[in-house]
Amino acid sequence: MIRSLTTILTFTVILGLNAQETAPPSVDLRMYDIAKAPDAKRIEADIRKLVSFGTRHTLSDTLSETRGIGAARRWIKSEFDRISAACNNCLEVDLQRGLVTKEGNQRLPQDTWIVNVMAIQRGAQYPDRYIIMSGDIDSRVSDVMNGTSDSPGANDNASGMAGVLEAARILSGYKFSSSIIYVGLSGEEQGLFGGKIMADKAKAEGWNIVGILNNDMIGNIEGLNGVIDNTTFRVFSEPTPVEETEQQRIWRRFYGGEVDGPSRQLARYVDRMVDQYCTNLDAVMIYRLDRFGRGGHHRPFNDAGFAGVRIMETNENYNRQHQDLRTENGVEYGDVIEGVNFDYAAKLTGANAIVLAGIAAAPPQPANVQIGGAVQPSTRLRWDAQDDPNLAGYRVYWRDTTAPQWQYSRFIPAGTTDVTLENIIIDNYLFGVASVGKDGNESLVVYPTTLIPRRN
Repeated sequence: MIRSLTTILTFTVILGLNAQETAPPSVDLRMYDIAKAPDAKRIEADIRKLVSFGTRHTLSDTLSETRGIGAARRWIKSEFDRISAACNNCLEVDLQRGLVTKEGNQRLPQDTWIVNVMAIQRGAQYPDRYIIMSGDIDSRVSDVMNGTSDSPGANDNASGMAGVLEAARILSGYKFSSSIIYVGLSGEEQGLFGGKIMADKAKAEGWNIVGILNNDMIGNIEGLNGVIDNTTFRVFSEPTPVEETEQQRIWRRFYGGEVDGPSRQLARYVDRMVDQYCTNLDAVMIYRLDRFGRGGHHRPFNDAGFAGVRIMETNENYNRQHQDLRTENGVEYGDVIEGVNFDYAAKLTGANAIVLAGIAAAPPQPANVQIGGAVQPSTRLRWDAQDDPNLAGYRVYWRDTTAPQWQYSRFIPAGTTDVTLENIIIDNYLFGVASVGKDGNESLVVYPTTLIPRRN
């Protein structure tokens, strides 16, 4: 329960060189195990199974048991059911349907049912608070309307879907405070329809979504640019919410925050967790909603006001994307299984898993974060207190205005929600606050969007 600043007693702490801190552990040792738990052989088996359906095009066969998107989504559901059975029915597995009409949709020749496959691992304390990992079910060849030709979609996006299944296998063995949703979204190649159906439903029903990790192509290490790299991946994120109000736009103009929206904070969280818990892997933050002129299934969630990022390989091979299976002038085209590096897909699955686990284990992020300090030698922050038995306190972050990642921080024990950073001038830095659990896991950082009235 979040209680208002006006209804509780708050304490102001002046943080100087002699401040005493009693902080929780700096790491959660479980995360090291989670990061390395994904099995490349299991991921390979899942990718091969998805490829075996011949095509998973949105307009492909829905009745066959062996070919087409219908068979693929039924198999995905059966895998979620199998995972749930192994954890004493800890997952709520369901199909999410939406009818998309052909009117106004150039990539749909007829009204089409779009079906997502979803599994929810309920949190013990916040069952209606969600962090989501998604992959796309559908595939395509050169002609986006071709629903009959073989379209293996091994990397795009059987790799992402296999990662979602593997993350569910691993994390279903743990208990978390908040819920995790694992989902296979459909209709991505025809117009991001599966994501829009889910995001619209979430918005209409008031789902409390912390963020979505959209995994779209996580298995290729050999780029068409000749670079071979299995040690980095990209995280795309929009800078500020698309639904921001005029008041929020004015705030940004005068007080900053151009790159501090919720999606960008989620991207920073991915970067920080990977730096902390992964070996020989680095998250490359891309300050862009998605690849230039292209789209992914996190965008409908961004459009609906939810935080979301795209996670994918660093170097793409365009000969293996959206291509008919063929050989021309000695060049092989098509998204085939030979183009997938399963060890790399396992590493990126581990990166996703620790982010899901960290957010699901942490207390909710602070609410009503405010800031003050104009024409003063120090910066003051305050926020609403939380009633959470796992709350150890909060961490105040700040960084240079040109820095991509948080550089400095102070831990603030629970019970204190009003802090002055002595001799830290507000003009020179950007600030944020995160909640910290007793196990060391932190929430997303919240950027302040309200001014504290000046003291007399």
